[in-house]
Amino acid sequence: MRADDLVPLGRTGLQVSRLGLGLASLGGLFEPVPERQAAATIDTAWELGVRLFDTAPVYGYGRSETRTGAALASRPRDAYVLCTKVGRIIEPGGPDTQPIWADPPAGVGPRLDYSYAGVLRSVEESLARLGLDRIDVLHVHDPDEDFGAAVGEAYRALADLRAEGVIGAVSLGVNHAPVAARFLREAAVPGPDCVLLAGRYNLLDQSGLDELLPLCVERGVVVMAAGVYQSGLLADPRPGAPHGYASVPAELAARIGALRQVCADFGVPPLAAAVQFPLAHPAVTNVVVGARSPAEVADTVSLFNQPVPGDFWAAVKTAGLLPEEAPTPA
Repeated sequence: MRADDLVPLGRTGLQVSRLGLGLASLGGLFEPVPERQAAATIDTAWELGVRLFDTAPVYGYGRSETRTGAALASRPRDAYVLCTKVGRIIEPGGPDTQPIWADPPAGVGPRLDYSYAGVLRSVEESLARLGLDRIDVLHVHDPDEDFGAAVGEAYRALADLRAEGVIGAVSLGVNHAPVAARFLREAAVPGPDCVLLAGRYNLLDQSGLDELLPLCVERGVVVMAAGVYQSGLLADPRPGAPHGYASVPAELAARIGALRQVCADFGVPPLAAAVQFPLAHPAVTNVVVGARSPAEVADTVSLFNQPVPGDFWAAVKTAGLLPEEAPTPA
């Protein structure tokens, strides 16, 4: 399995690379990214065979979408899959601001809106920022923020857009596996095609196994696994590092230390294990990893393609760091 392998995205008719590029960082997640560096990051991903790109209106309050569209403008439209999200409108004075965005555009912010009309407006504005006439995969972003409207009006709007061919697939972008499972059960037939699951199926958190992943297999819904580095904790577990944790809980720190020790025993980079692990599950089609520079993209591709011995995974389970029922790479 290689990062640039193209595989079907479930029942959608789309083809995606095993590795997708998450574009939150290029909107200024935690620290600013210069525009030229953002373009070079996407260019490098393209050169290395990445053909799935995932953005959102809230990423830098429109900045990520604008940069993504500009960087992909010269690429053949049918040669890549573009994902973005609905649930937040970016507008002057939008009140639902988030402190994680560095140097966002002045005077604008997000406003939660999962209404039918709000979703249509969001899609129209995303298309304008991206410079595109269609979106391949559209996620309902953080449906737990207003679940009733998200599973009702937002889903109905996306289902209509899917039927009209404006979008290729309906998906969810979630940080909580139970929310996604509930959405799949309550959405009108035929339901979403995909789930972008962030931080709930990786080496540090396998809560997606409890209900969501088996349900996805049962219903033919494919999963894109994001947050496989657990917000950067596996890359740099120091307190205060840019991973979103002001302090790392002692139990989690001990788990990271034990995992890193097994990796050291087998000569396996922790991030190589992290980026490859989710793909062993039959529900998971690809992984989506963020990057803020060409070097980070190249490193992730190299880690994805690095061989990991099978006995490494057995040792991880023996150490009690993965449940026995979690599939591991061959």
